[in-house]
Amino acid sequence: MSLNDTPRSDRLHIAIFGRRNAGKSSLLNAFTGRKAAIVSETAGTTTDPVYKSMEIHGLGPCVLIDTAGFDDNGPMGELRVQGTEEALKKTDVALVVIAADAAARGSDLSAALEAEQKWLARLAKKKTPTLIVLNKSDAVSGAKDGTINNDAVRTLAARIAGVLNMPGDGVNPVEPVPVSAATGQGLDALRDALLRLVPENWNARSLTGDMASDGDLVLLVMPQDIQAPQGRLILPQVQTIRDLLDKKCLVMSVTTDRLDAALDALARPPKLIITDSQVFGEVYAKKPAGSRLTSFSVLMAGYKGDIDAFAEGADALGRLGPDSRVLIAEACAHAPLAEDIGRVKIPRLLRARFGDGIRIEWVRGTDFPADLSGYDLVIHCGACMFNRTYMLERQKHAAARGVPMTNYGVALAWLAGILDRIDLK
Repeated sequence: MSLNDTPRSDRLHIAIFGRRNAGKSSLLNAFTGRKAAIVSETAGTTTDPVYKSMEIHGLGPCVLIDTAGFDDNGPMGELRVQGTEEALKKTDVALVVIAADAAARGSDLSAALEAEQKWLARLAKKKTPTLIVLNKSDAVSGAKDGTINNDAVRTLAARIAGVLNMPGDGVNPVEPVPVSAATGQGLDALRDALLRLVPENWNARSLTGDMASDGDLVLLVMPQDIQAPQGRLILPQVQTIRDLLDKKCLVMSVTTDRLDAALDALARPPKLIITDSQVFGEVYAKKPAGSRLTSFSVLMAGYKGDIDAFAEGADALGRLGPDSRVLIAEACAHAPLAEDIGRVKIPRLLRARFGDGIRIEWVRGTDFPADLSGYDLVIHCGACMFNRTYMLERQKHAAARGVPMTNYGVALAWLAGILDRIDLK
């Protein structure tokens, strides 16, 4: 998998926040070198967040997110700010953009930057690495050639830094980075600041962790049923295969009905068997005693979120009853098919175990209730379409409201009675 093939969900998400007309869209276009976002003098032009995938030298594959102004107002403005709030949940690194010309005109800089202060406080609470970008710096430089590296710009940047009280902790820079999206000045300095801000190994985790290593034999059991896409594998399967090949493992793939033949053909038992969660019980019954067992969904749960919290959340399954209320959350927005795991198979198992009276509800994509009161459990998919920051945010959201959350694969292992006998990490 080349950098260009890296799924969007595994890329570093860099979100651009700021007021309307601070130049966020212009900055995105300047950074990407193309018109990825609409630019206009009309405030509130950006409605839904714009996601643009690109390569940044030194950082690798990234997603830049252009958001609506956090000062938007009115009924439509409130909806646009909701989109900005949703982007915040996915943000690995934040750029908070301030218009230099507007800041220079303000007689009371502290009052003028009150909204920025609030957002910076929120980012600090989330421990999100953040850069302040002083856009339109050419408009206040006073230099005939529009250069932004002069005393006027440096003085304004220092004043803003003092008002915003940036920590200067060696990670987040003390002063804003002056740029001009219109002329391209300062973009190299902004890239350099990003390189210093992001940890070098920010996404160096392995999907299979310590479960397999060089020379290990790994058997993948992948049912090719109606849910399997025609002519291709699903993303978790592709990523798992690549992860194992990078480790120099010996990889063999079979469908469930060929599991016996595959085990008979092997000269030695596989070190690890990775299966589709919905055939956990069948594969467990046939696996060699010395082989470890996990599933693609469980691997994704640990890769995208907190696997220990998912395992702890599975305990809530034992407390369900006929009057319980369960939310099933799907990251994908695909149309459900017959025998869909989240829409059909898991609900069927829950009703068989706890009675037909159990109430089951669903959300898809980025839809997720702010109010989780009344739910006894959330069962989440593997979240292959989400980045880790977003999945962890959902887990924190549920935990803060006292609602347990588990994962498809973990739940299916519990329902099969083998959760304590599979590998979670």
